[in-house]
Amino acid sequence: MKKRIIVSLLAGMALLPSMAQVSVSLSPYSQYGLGVLSDQSVGFNRGMGGVAYGMRSGKYVNIQNPASYSAIDSLSMIFDAGVTGEMTNYKEGGKSLNAKTGGFDYAVAGFRLLRHVGLAVGVVPYSNIGYSYIHTNTIGSEGSTTKSTQVYDGSGGFSQVFLGAGWQVTKNLSVGANVSYFWGKYTKTIAMTTNETDANTETRSYTALINNYKIDFGVQWQQFVSSYDMLTVGATFGLGHKLGADADLLIVNSNSSNAAVSSTTLSAENAFGIPYSFGVGASVLHKSSLTAAVDYTFQKWSSLDYPLFNNTNGTYSMQSGYYKDRHKVAAGVDWLPKPLGRKFYQLMHYRFGVSYATPYYKIGTQDGPGELAVSAGFGIPIFNSWNNRSTLNISAQWVRSMGCDLIKENMFRVNIGLTFNERWFAKWKVD
Repeated sequence: MKKRIIVSLLAGMALLPSMAQVSVSLSPYSQYGLGVLSDQSVGFNRGMGGVAYGMRSGKYVNIQNPASYSAIDSLSMIFDAGVTGEMTNYKEGGKSLNAKTGGFDYAVAGFRLLRHVGLAVGVVPYSNIGYSYIHTNTIGSEGSTTKSTQVYDGSGGFSQVFLGAGWQVTKNLSVGANVSYFWGKYTKTIAMTTNETDANTETRSYTALINNYKIDFGVQWQQFVSSYDMLTVGATFGLGHKLGADADLLIVNSNSSNAAVSSTTLSAENAFGIPYSFGVGASVLHKSSLTAAVDYTFQKWSSLDYPLFNNTNGTYSMQSGYYKDRHKVAAGVDWLPKPLGRKFYQLMHYRFGVSYATPYYKIGTQDGPGELAVSAGFGIPIFNSWNNRSTLNISAQWVRSMGCDLIKENMFRVNIGLTFNERWFAKWKVD
């Protein structure tokens, strides 16, 4: 039975790149860098601010620390999938605009492979790109009627399909690793024109296609610190490296009066990379009822260059100083009123969390917007004839992105995830 499931999961993983859809973004900030980064949280921790490094349980798949896979027991087969919907308000210069979007978010699965070894597989987003807006300004001296219009459009994003394993080395120590296929593409277009009769239109189309790998390692230490309290400390490390993909730029100039068209193609070689990353966190489980956790994440983006177009000399080349190191802190709680209770509300999980992340890029000479998020959610048990370990996870998240003299974003995000946790490997006896 277990061999058939392993083969099925590996076959399904091979098909995931063609099936997966990146969650849609409508943020103008997604035009910078590799887009708006995903926190890669899933159903159980989405309502807890995304805390994960010190979270360890056999009831869910914690993809952010692969060492946790070894906690899955030998009877369980876990499958978790989720969708997300977003409503966002944008404010700039006294003007306000609302937009909404949504789509597939993640799908992961996990089970016990060998004694003390857990296996996980899935697809999760890495970043999202999606925006469309127009900027108009007056050029020339005061009183001029000449206006310049720039139309900005972009779409795409990046995802990762991963296969991971976690091994419980000793009673307290576990280690693990995720090996991912990292892929995605984007198209970013800027069309510039003026309202003059003999106007020239310049369109710049930035494109990239990436196919590479991503590797992350994890470790966890678990220890009772009192009769009622279990402490779990975890850490992760992600390998940073170049992605081996070129950035292409197509510049097309056209004139409305004589229909003349000219084009130029530029390219920046080996233009993209992912940074080294480090995460550390801890959680305390009190009486199998209350979990409190805190995380810190560091991503060394400043070590990477980024392709930029120089309008003065018409070159497209790699430039340093565009990226900056990213820091994120998160804290969350999960309360299960009565683990052995019989009433429905006693078996629900009540979750709350908060996080703050610094930007990983600059806009001109100033830093991009920081991101503050507050979240809350429920884990609703699903009862059936043989167990009640499956859970419907519902979470709501408010995210505020803002910086000095930048567009202010207020996003309300709802995630619905379903965690199937069934006893697939139990041996049934008939009397």
